[in-house]
Amino acid sequence: MKKLMSGLAIAIAAMQPVHADETQQAMQAFLTDNIVSWASDPTIIAAIEAQNIETSGFDQAKIDELDRLWRGFFGIDDAEIIASVIRTPAADFLRAQVEQSGGAITEAFVMDARGLNVAASLPTSDYWQGDEAKFQQTFLVGETAVHFGDVELDASTQQAQAQVSMTIVNHDTGVAIGALTVGINLNALM
Repeated sequence: MKKLMSGLAIAIAAMQPVHADETQQAMQAFLTDNIVSWASDPTIIAAIEAQNIETSGFDQAKIDELDRLWRGFFGIDDAEIIASVIRTPAADFLRAQVEQSGGAITEAFVMDARGLNVAASLPTSDYWQGDEAKFQQTFLVGETAVHFGDVELDASTQQAQAQVSMTIVNHDTGVAIGALTVGINLNALM
């Protein structure tokens, strides 16, 4: 395992552009060309808005409880909490986008206004994203916010990837309702 991790670290370093600005520019272009349109899909908007109603009264203790429950069932896709995120029309939409990318996209998931998973192409390693930059630097910043994550080995996908996240807005109301995160395979950026 140590040899595998060392090899992945070398591969990640070799695949990174020389400058961080180049990575961010490549991610921005990929976001604009391939992902932005997903954020206005009616299936995604409806799923987020329905969950926002359900979770609007959740306090931090409830969020932490759900996150612990998710982590306890991680790896068991039939568990109710996980199935409720990966077996929905919104999750089917995300999976279709990942499949259509031809391997350029490793994962995709959307979060509600609390940072809780709404739909995912595959299970994430945790349920609550609200304590992470992918949520804090998008939804909490505003309607046009975009966050470019670091290049890393993702625990969920076991692939070297970079995540790009953006705020999702209901364009009928102009209100930010959640966030979208997409994992981009490093080869797609090169």
